[in-house]
Amino acid sequence: MKLKKFAGNPILSPNPENEWESLLVCNPAAWYEDGKFSLLYRAAGHDEEHFIHIGLAESYDGFHFTRVRDTPVLSPGIGSFDGGCVEDPRIVKFGDEYYITYAFRPYPPGQYWKNEYDKVETPDHNEFAPKCLVENIGNSALAVSKDLLSFKKIGRLTEPNVDDRDVILFPEKINGKFYMLHRPKSYVGENYGTDYPAIRIKSSNDLMSWNVTSTILLKGEEWWEVKVGGNTPPIRTPDGWLLLYHGVDNNFTYRIGACLLDLDDPTKVLYRTKDFILEPETEEEKNGLYKWGVVFPTGCVLTNDILYVYYGASDQWCCVATANIHELTQFIKDNTDMQNMKTCR
Repeated sequence: MKLKKFAGNPILSPNPENEWESLLVCNPAAWYEDGKFSLLYRAAGHDEEHFIHIGLAESYDGFHFTRVRDTPVLSPGIGSFDGGCVEDPRIVKFGDEYYITYAFRPYPPGQYWKNEYDKVETPDHNEFAPKCLVENIGNSALAVSKDLLSFKKIGRLTEPNVDDRDVILFPEKINGKFYMLHRPKSYVGENYGTDYPAIRIKSSNDLMSWNVTSTILLKGEEWWEVKVGGNTPPIRTPDGWLLLYHGVDNNFTYRIGACLLDLDDPTKVLYRTKDFILEPETEEEKNGLYKWGVVFPTGCVLTNDILYVYYGASDQWCCVATANIHELTQFIKDNTDMQNMKTCR
């Protein structure tokens, strides 16, 4: 089974009339409430420094979106911890407030697609500067909003000198605790139980003071998922927490898999697809800023049994794909290698 891509993709394209989003719009967080779909999308222009912002678009059918403003709703805080970029947001909601996790860097990354894979620009500092500044390390922070138009930046959620992105909150407390997924890039080797970056999970009592240690939730097993990371906030289903994640193969192609986590203990993976459910196929997905092919969901919403999955295509466009939630969860169970799951446990 593969997710069904919308024939009208991309649903958002770069806007040459606004410099801050003239080059790319991608990797949108998604929310659905009172009949309205909202996307917080990553955006950037043609500036050499490559400052990255977040814009807002809305829709009443989930496919045709209109930008809400000609200006970003969230931007880098010049001179602050996230002075280079704010990107790849994910949304959950507690009470009447939206909680948005987002990736950031202290300096803009430069036009990274012109460099070798995963290499960004780094500023000059003296020998006393912390590693996070010298290496312009990507990290993750939390912001809170009541309307998705104005935000209070709360601050960094993860370790200061570790590249730790794909940070995702569960949408509700479980047994009195908040849970977070994250993917620390340097947590590899014998001490960490994995040869490549993996999805890890940890808990908190207050959303800010997280356990120092985390456990591996999921690491690469199939040929298409050498490196893995989380994508969309988990969605509660009768069969478990539905999580979409990405796998990166040896050619740097990004594909999407799915798993179901235990509702009462999200550190347990119940089922996990052997096969991917979304891959780069279209012109936008294979020939954007990244030429090797990237599909990267950062938002999904469920309404009337249809799961809407919003994803970035090659770091340049926003697209959407759908699936019936019951068919998808059944596929995840049917496509699981139970023998391999027992070995992993």
